[in-house]
Amino acid sequence: MTGTTPIAPTLLADRAVLRLSGEDVRGFLQGLVTADAGGALPAWAGLLTPQGKALFDFLLWADGEDGSRVLIDCEAAQADALARRLTMYRLRRAITITRADDLAVHWAPPGAAASGGGAPDPRLAALGTRWLARRKLAGPIRRAPMQRSGGGRIASPSAWQREWRSLGRTRRCGWRPMPASLAA
Repeated sequence: MTGTTPIAPTLLADRAVLRLSGEDVRGFLQGLVTADAGGALPAWAGLLTPQGKALFDFLLWADGEDGSRVLIDCEAAQADALARRLTMYRLRRAITITRADDLAVHWAPPGAAASGGGAPDPRLAALGTRWLARRKLAGPIRRAPMQRSGGGRIASPSAWQREWRSLGRTRRCGWRPMPASLAA
């Protein structure tokens, strides 16, 4: 493949991380997901309905020195639904399920150097290397000055509001203020 540029390691923006911590997290997951949660991690797992239909698929990662905590790498769009479903099965166990917004999922193609160490994708090694690392933010978008980059815009709230008002809008969605007679 001459003339092609290698793909650089990248952040997978469509993935989210859930953190499970507490007493016997691996034991909790062992009877709930399709993978051996007590074995070596990372592992590819799924959560099924009682009838055996797939609800979610995700990757389990060990967290902490002793590996007692578990991180779940899942689709960002389904992360909250997965957390609710796991909370439903938690019952009275002392387990905390939270979204780890400080962590991000990273990927590198096969043969590329993974800056975060990482592990081969547990589904298929040919899918490359994955790792979890701290999310690096350049700063809150709210504080960014109004600027054009590519086709999009990054704006602070005040700059956005000024532009919205210049178009004759008074509310975020363009709705008119509610009459005082109905506001009571």
